Amino acid sequence: MANTKSARKATRVIARKTEINKARRTLLRNSVRKVEEAIKSGDRNAALAALKEAEPVIMRAAQRKVMHKNTASRKVSRLTRRIAKLGR
Repeated sequence: MANTKSARKATRVIARKTEINKARRTLLRNSVRKVEEAIKSGDRNAALAALKEAEPVIMRAAQRKVMHKNTASRKVSRLTRRIAKLGR
């Protein structure tokens, strides 16, 4: 249990940020899931449209420290590469 006034405040701040980050992470996962479902269905145009919506969400999550920027770039790169394979 927090003893000092500043520690109690830090606990409140952490709880608030945790809720915000949970929402951001959920949005991130849902957008990535939409792209992966479109890839799995084999529809290249739907996959491209889903990626176009998901990429800003992924990069924004990295910018706001929900995930590391290299992880976000790697995820976008791998999704793009999988969509490119659909075209062949």
